[in-house]
Amino acid sequence: MKRIVYYDLLRWRHQTGRKPLLLRGARQTGKTHIVRQLGKTFSHYVEINFEKTPGLAKIFELDLDPVRITREISLFVNKQIKPGSTLLFIDEIQQVPAAIIALRYFYEDMPELHVIAAGSLVDFAIEQVGVPVGRLSFLYMYPMSFIEFLCAKGASKLAEAIITNKNGNPFVEPIHVKALRLLGEYMAVGGMPKAVHEWVKDQNIYTCVNTLTEIKNTYEQDFSKYANKNEIKYVDHLFRHIPRFICQHFKFSHISPDFRKRELEPALWLLEKAGIINQVLHSSGNGIPLGAEADLQKYKLIMLDIGLNQQILGLNLKDWFIEPAVNLVNKGALAENFVGQEILAYANSTTKQQLYYWHREKKRSHAEVDYLVNIERNIIPIEVKSGQGTTMQSMRIFLESHPDSPWGIRFSIHNYSFFDNIYSLPLYAVCSITENRERLLELLE
Repeated sequence: MKRIVYYDLLRWRHQTGRKPLLLRGARQTGKTHIVRQLGKTFSHYVEINFEKTPGLAKIFELDLDPVRITREISLFVNKQIKPGSTLLFIDEIQQVPAAIIALRYFYEDMPELHVIAAGSLVDFAIEQVGVPVGRLSFLYMYPMSFIEFLCAKGASKLAEAIITNKNGNPFVEPIHVKALRLLGEYMAVGGMPKAVHEWVKDQNIYTCVNTLTEIKNTYEQDFSKYANKNEIKYVDHLFRHIPRFICQHFKFSHISPDFRKRELEPALWLLEKAGIINQVLHSSGNGIPLGAEADLQKYKLIMLDIGLNQQILGLNLKDWFIEPAVNLVNKGALAENFVGQEILAYANSTTKQQLYYWHREKKRSHAEVDYLVNIERNIIPIEVKSGQGTTMQSMRIFLESHPDSPWGIRFSIHNYSFFDNIYSLPLYAVCSITENRERLLELLE
């Protein structure tokens, strides 16, 4: 299955002054698979995994000399490591924090060697040892986007039509309906690569549900790796209950009357660091950067993946296949989560992306915009209208109170249209807001 980040990896491979690369992202988002794909383009590929072979940690105990380290790894795996023609992949690097520090010396002493490291919980190790400033490059991975899903399904022509529809011309009704039907499949399956692979292979939703159950269990097994004994019950409680409160103003009191904020809040940050949830921070939206006016105490949460979210809740997925448009009407929070998931998937992968929204509280005049994004240095408000509703009062309030924001975007089940400074785009076209469509078109080559 093709991934956008693969082409980012190819660009990294050919960079002048290339640095060792740390691939970051939640467990089961496809990091190992994509590096192995890249490895096929090298004459030699060497992979080590500190979870599968913990004894390899001893190689990094003596010193951090890359010449000695590569020599001993080569002896252990019985493969040649030759700078310029070998890709060295260090997986689950968080198990050996010293190896993260060693990456700087690969850059300084063996710059011709291609080195990639990854780890599902690597951010916890970075918190312990830091990162060599200016000595590493980063790429962030998320679940598969809808466009990647279309390519996996063999619907690359439809994907191309969505990506290249710069003028927002409406699709003819049969194409629009087909795109909504495929979106319904994605809403049921989600973007976790293994679940998508199972769906594409067998078209059996029960197999996908079993796969998502396995992923959920793996996440739960990880709790003991990054939470101390007293925190595990709070992490577990949040993991099971946050899916009910996605895309709402988050309050710990909603989660449980039995636990206090001071007990749950550290557990929430652990789940975020593990990549399982993403914060959507409130911003006043008056200028760039959006984070300059962010309120860290006012936020919503979205889950890493809508498929995983529904699995945790035990929802029946069959309606996504029967009447996807009708199901979207009844599951507005999932549609909003989907849009946030898509924004992250299409963003610049070299930096950690933060999501923002806008909310105004006034007597008899509440207003909320689901997301704020930066497009061509303009702050653009986004509303997600999952059903047939056309009321855009909050959007208009935002545009009237923010004269530097020239237009807004509504995502809904409707076809493409434009009226009164508001672009109406179908939910399947979130990729339209990316400023680098050429990056998405690489999937179709």
